[in-house]
Formats: sequence, C-alpha cells, structure tokens
Amino acid sequence: MLRSETTGHITTLTLNRPETMNPLGAKGDGDAFAAACDAINADIGVRCVILTGAGRAFSAGGDVKAMKQRGGSFGGNAPEISDGYRDNIHKVLRALYGLRVPLIAAVNGPAIGLGCDLACLADIRIASDKAKFGVTFLKLGLIPGDGGTWILPKIIGEARAAELFYTGDVIDPATALDWGLVSRVVAEDALMDEARSLASKVAAMPPHALRHAKNLMRQGRSISYDSALEMAANAQALMHLTEDHMEGVDALLERRAPDFKGS
Repeated sequence: MLRSETTGHITTLTLNRPETMNPLGAKGDGDAFAAACDAINADIGVRCVILTGAGRAFSAGGDVKAMKQRGGSFGGNAPEISDGYRDNIHKVLRALYGLRVPLIAAVNGPAIGLGCDLACLADIRIASDKAKFGVTFLKLGLIPGDGGTWILPKIIGEARAAELFYTGDVIDPATALDWGLVSRVVAEDALMDEARSLASKVAAMPPHALRHAKNLMRQGRSISYDSALEMAANAQALMHLTEDHMEGVDALLERRAPDFKGS
C-alpha cells in the first residue's frame, strides 16, 4: 500500500489505496513503512521526503470496514487489539517519526483521524485547496489512539487541539493555515509541484547538517535551553570538520551556489 520513488535526493512516499481513500491498519502496513523509512535513513543520498496520498484523499485514517468486522488490527480481545496497535499501526507512526531527514506532507485531500496524525508527524505540511483535517475518533466511540493527543497540541496549541478532539469537527484548509497546522495552501493541481519545489530547496542543503538540524529541533521540544546549547555545541563541532562546511564558506566568498556532497 506504500509506493516509494526516489528522484535525485528526494524520496516520495505515496499512500496507495486510492479506491478506499488510503486507509491504514491492514496487516503489513507497519512493516512496509518501517522498511521504507529504514532504507531512507540508511541512504545519505536522500535529503528530503515527501509524503502524500494517491487519488482524492491523503488518508481517511483507520479502516472503518475492518473495525465493523472486528478484523485485522481491530480484532480479538483487548490485549490482542492493543498489540495490533503497537505492532502495526504504531509501527507506521514510529517509522515516520524516526525519519532522520526532513519530511514534507503534501496533503492532497482529506486527512482524517490516523491520517491527520500522519500528516502531523511531518516537519512541514502543505495542503491543496481540497484538503480537510479532522481527528474524529470520538465520533466512532474511540479515543485518539495514534499519538495525536501528544503531537497536535504542540502544533496548534492546547485549546484548538481540544476543540478538534472533543467536537470531532473537520476544518478546511483556510482554517488549517490560520491555525498553523499547514504552512501554505495551493491549488490541487499545483500541490505536488509545490512540494517538489520545496523539497528541492531542502535537498540542496548539506545532508549531515540537515539531519543534525532536524534532531536538534526534535530534542528541543523536551530539553532545557542549557541542554540545547550543549547539544548544539557538540553537533556544530562535527559540522565544522566537514568538507560541506568548507564548500559553503567557499561558495559564499566566491558568490556562487554551493554544491554539497555529504562529506
């Protein structure tokens, strides 16, 4: 269900169940994401990832038909269902969260429930004018089971996250932009061009510095300022010893575009 394509320094991951709006939770979904993200992390040539959905949706979230049938990750007794989340659905989320390179979510259509959580794991989110966002778990008699209660408040604030969680409301792209859930909204037919253009700017940066910068931003959510400074000093020392640093300095002094090699 996951299609992976790499062009140059950019890998595009596409949720690929368009006939059913790209639901998640089928057997093997976790393994597919883990394999794709492990391969990206192991390849210093990949500098940016785009995540999008095939067809008219980004992802409608968990497979409601499987819930109705109490099958797949949603079948069995309580401990078995709990393990279904840990061993499959959460494996999808952990894989994306564990990406060491910047992740751009190109939200082409509805991103609902688990689909919204997936988008929230991206470092940057851009939306088409056909996108919608909602965390509608309570409408199904469920709680947000995919880590959304941890990450969504960090993006749009406690009060707005609470409003979405407790009402099940779905917001349009203009509201998502106003609330800071996405950084830009573009026409549907321009979304992937916009995502690739943005990814190209990211991918032009030195790959080791990109990975360290992402890690510093990630760690900065939960550490003190003193700890952040200490981590920055250590990472910066490593960057000063790279050839890419010298290339950046030379390019600036010579008034030309740098050509970073990852060395």
